[in-house]
Amino acid sequence: MDMYQERILVIDDDKSLCDLLVEYLRTEGFEIDVAHEGNKGLEMISGTPYNLVVLDVMLPKGFSGFSVLQQIRARSDLPVLMLTARGEDVDRIVGLEMGADDYLPKPFNPRELVARIRAILRRFGQGHRSVSAGRDAVRYRVGDVMLDPGTRAVICADQPVELTSVEFNILEILLRNVGTVVTREELSREALDRPFSAYDRSIDVHVSKLRKKLGRENSCPERIKSIRGTGYIYVYPLSSGDEDADTGTPTEEASSTDD
Repeated sequence: MDMYQERILVIDDDKSLCDLLVEYLRTEGFEIDVAHEGNKGLEMISGTPYNLVVLDVMLPKGFSGFSVLQQIRARSDLPVLMLTARGEDVDRIVGLEMGADDYLPKPFNPRELVARIRAILRRFGQGHRSVSAGRDAVRYRVGDVMLDPGTRAVICADQPVELTSVEFNILEILLRNVGTVVTREELSREALDRPFSAYDRSIDVHVSKLRKKLGRENSCPERIKSIRGTGYIYVYPLSSGDEDADTGTPTEEASSTDD
């Protein structure tokens, strides 16, 4: 019986680069398909169950990588790693804000691409496997936010909140450590599955998106507070009301306290 191979779609108009990636990624055990235009890539995604998409920002015929990413996100949570021009910080930030799971600037070492791909697939796979944990999983509730790792569900102010896998991981880490500073190094290692780089703004962008999606709470206008030069802290709300939070054990419970 053949071992299961994760299938990746590369969408890039650089044919020489695509040939290189096909050769290299196949030696790493991946099954690879290639599309040189955005609309062709979307057609292939519609008809094939891919595990991940490697997507270039710059695509021909007026169909940018951002447009492709936007349409992918409108359809599914399929992991996307974007390729950007080196030094184009705006492209990286826009890609992350639109829902990309990670980015890699060109030119890059193929080994780093493989490492990024494996990290994304691990995060994504862990997220989907955790669905089977069901009610055995701990639930974190802080103020009007409830996070259930078992179902990967987040409720804020009694409304469901759609988060990317990275955003969910970051929120879970912050709620698990509510009231305590979590460094960027810890967030990068746990949420992105890679070491933190001083010039990498991925964590900051994901936290910014998370703040926007959660909005403000009357009792705690600033849910996630930046600690300059260190990291972030999820702040305890000023009011209580979390006594009914479902948790696995009392020591794992994340709840607000009375002021």
